Amino acid sequence: MKKEEIFEYVKKQYGTVPEYLWAQSPDNAVLRHKNGKWYAVVMTVEKSKLGLEGKDPVDIMDVKCDPDMTNMIIQTYGFLPGYHMNKQHWITILLDGSVSEAKTLDFLDMSYDLIDGAGRKEENVSGLQ
Repeated sequence: MKKEEIFEYVKKQYGTVPEYLWAQSPDNAVLRHKNGKWYAVVMTVEKSKLGLEGKDPVDIMDVKCDPDMTNMIIQTYGFLPGYHMNKQHWITILLDGSVSEAKTLDFLDMSYDLIDGAGRKEENVSGLQ
């Protein structure tokens, strides 16, 4: 899945537009939840920085992940520990075709929901009281 397709999806699904925060990395973008927190980071990095062979650049997406699932998921090809993020709570997905579009979007949606989770818990608690 290409990053442009991800940007189209999140605009349609969540009304999110990519934010380009780093002058030294103008192609790297953050996707921010309406609550202000990041739910994904889309970057281009050198393969060797991810522990992969080669110095070619590769597009990746970091997403928040349920910590109970992280260790299992990163055993699957195309998934890595979160690059430049908390490796217990974030995973990196290679955007080189090794992960299907459906799985990529599932993890993106899960990340969005996890970021939204704090607000939902408060609503649920207040609804019970």
